[in-house]
This record gives sequence, C-alpha cells and structure tokens, in this order.
Amino acid sequence: MPSAPRLSLTGIPRHERPAALLAGAYFFCLLCSYYVLRPVRDEMGIQGGVENLQWTFTATFAAMLAATPLFGWAVARIRLRRLVPAVYLFFAAHLIAFYLGLEGGAPRELLARGFFVWVSVFNLFVVSVFWSFMADLFDSDQAKRLFGTIAAGGSLGAVTGPLLTVWLAQQLGPANLLLVACAFLTGTLAFIAALLRWSDRWPGRATASRGQPVGGGALAGLTLTLRSPYLLGIGLYIILFTALSTFLYFEQARIVRDAIATPGSRTQLFASMDLAVNALTLAGQIFLTGRILVRYGLGLALAALPLLSLAGFAVLAVFPVLGVIVVFQVLRRTCNFFLAKPAREALFTVIPVEEKYKAKNFIDTVVYRGGDAASGWLHTALKGLGLGATGISLAALPLAALSLALGIKLGARHEALRRRAPSTAAITQESIP
Repeated sequence: MPSAPRLSLTGIPRHERPAALLAGAYFFCLLCSYYVLRPVRDEMGIQGGVENLQWTFTATFAAMLAATPLFGWAVARIRLRRLVPAVYLFFAAHLIAFYLGLEGGAPRELLARGFFVWVSVFNLFVVSVFWSFMADLFDSDQAKRLFGTIAAGGSLGAVTGPLLTVWLAQQLGPANLLLVACAFLTGTLAFIAALLRWSDRWPGRATASRGQPVGGGALAGLTLTLRSPYLLGIGLYIILFTALSTFLYFEQARIVRDAIATPGSRTQLFASMDLAVNALTLAGQIFLTGRILVRYGLGLALAALPLLSLAGFAVLAVFPVLGVIVVFQVLRRTCNFFLAKPAREALFTVIPVEEKYKAKNFIDTVVYRGGDAASGWLHTALKGLGLGATGISLAALPLAALSLALGIKLGARHEALRRRAPSTAAITQESIP
C-alpha cells in the first residue's frame, strides 16, 4: 500500500513540487510581461485621446467577440501542446510589430489606440489560455493543492513588472519596453515544454495536451456554455463578481475624490492599497489557499467572497466613508486573488477538454468584458435614479446573496463531477518512474 504523500509547509507533496514551481515560473513570466505593458498601454490611451476612451473600450469588447471564434477554430485544428506555445508566439510577434511601428514613425494616434485595444485583449486571452492549460494538466485534487502556489508566482510577476517599468521607463522609453515584455512572454515557452515533460511521466495520465486536436466548431465556446447548466452557472458567477466589483470601484472613485483633494495624495492612497493587497495575497496564496481548498472544498472558497461582499456593502450602506471603502476594497480584492480566483479556475478541471479551452475562453473574455460593460451601465442607471452610496450599496446586497448561493451550488456540482472523474491524487512519489 503506498505511503501518504510527503507535504511541505505549503501542503504540496514532494513529487508535485517541481510542477508547482514550473507553473509558478510560467505564470510569473506571463504576468510580468503584462504588467510591463500595462503602464505603456495607459500612456497610449492618453496619446490616443482621453475623449476617445469610451470608444476604445467598445472596440475592445468588439475585438473580444471577433477573437473568441478564431481561437475556437484554432483549438479545433491544432494539437494543444502546439497551440498553447503558438498563442504566446502569436502575441510576441505582435509586440515586435508594434515596436517596429513606434520606431518607424507610424501614425502615433492610430497606433496608440490600436495598442490600447490589443493589450486589453492580450491580457485576458493569455491568462485564460494559461488557466485552461493548468486545468488540463492537473486534476481536481491537484488543483486544490497547487493552484494557490501557482497563483503566487503570478502575483510575484505582477509586482516585478511594474518595478521593472519604473526602473527602465526613462532609460529605455516606451518602445523598448515592448521588447522587455516580449522577452518575458517568450520565456514562458521553456516552462510549457518542461511542464509537458513532467506530465508525460505520469502513468495513465492522458491529458489532451499531448493528444490530437480537439475538433468541433469555431463558435463552440458559446454553444457549449449555453448547453451546460454548470458552465452557465460559472458565467453567472463571473457576471455577479464583475457587477459587485464595478459598483465598489465606482463608489471608491467618488468617495476618494470627495475625501482627498490632491492627485498626489490620491495616488499614494491607491498605491498603499495595492501594496497591502499584494502582500496579503502573496502570503495567502503560499500558505493558505491549498489548505483551505483541500480541507473545505471549492464551495466554501467560492462563497467566501460574496459573504464578505454582503458584510462590506451592508457596512458601506450605513457608513459611506473613506476608511470603510479602503478596508472593504483591500479585503475583497485579497479574498478574490488568494481564494476565489484559484477556486474558480479549479471548477474547470472536471469538464471535457473542448470545454476547458473553448467554453472557458468564452467565459473569461466575452462574458467577463460583457459583465464589465453591463455593470457600468447599470451603475449609471442607478445613479440616474438618484441613488447615492447608501442606495447603491443596498442594491448590491441581493447580487451578493445570489452569488453566495451560486458559489455553494457550483462547489457541490464540482464535487459531484469530480467523483466521476479519474484522479491522480493517490499517486505518490514512489509511483513516479
């Protein structure tokens, strides 16, 4: 009878630690690349004209609608172990093209608008492909143990990217920063290859990543989602999450504007909030996420964020002041990054391969951006009806309650699907060749 897996301080068995480190390094490079680009994108948004930003956001959503079926077409025809690195090479080639355009004197305003839209699409797509690959590579039990530590690698990249940009922006200029981002993006390819080699060592672990093309149609992401109550539930959970996030973000902007007079002081506050979120998130991802998911399951993890939102919006309705909004925002973002986000990604480990890549991509891009847009208009409508911070906070409570019930139900459904699927959880280091 095999012995129990040896666990580290993070709760990861010894034989899974190489994969966790490789995946964390992969995610580090990915988010470091994006966070080098993000300040450049914001500068391009200014160069493209602040008065045109609403059209830029509309163009981003339209680009998502066009890109999703193209990705579905590629998933249907290309072996996934080739497609995943091909996606990153595709975006890396675009970075080179933008660099050449900036250096070659292309029309600045038009190029700036195009770059803003491109980065907004790039961000969601590359992260969605990453988590699809993780959901394909690891089973449900492994996801509970590993996804927190893997997400911590991304958090380190999200911190390192801006630091590099601050350090290099004046020395290199925006155009050359694109090459820095490109280097990190192409650096993911080595980790993808190493993860596939690690996966090949598992006896009986037949991931789609080393199989044939998935097949199906280009619009399968939409049709698969509409046909599956489970995927529709995940999509609705995402929409509710974006709605609550938008309500809180808009109220934060108003309260901070009214409470703090100078731009410098407001920027300092936002930076302090980001620092607190990043520090708490990183500690939680390394030491708590895996243990909570393994011990309590995905239902509790998915319910924690809406439960916190219920409490936070209730307090904000009574005390719509700066201290409350700051504490609420920091706690909610931390809870999302270290607990709810890994749990949401683990939901996809128990579905068929085509759904992992096509339906997940549709939910992560079109549904997410659609939720952002709809939530913004809903908040505007509520403000138009004369609701202030108290009224909007009260309006958020039923959304949080629905999200709470849905999170618990999704966790139970995931557990039922997990029991039907083969698991590698019982394999220990003694069974690895």
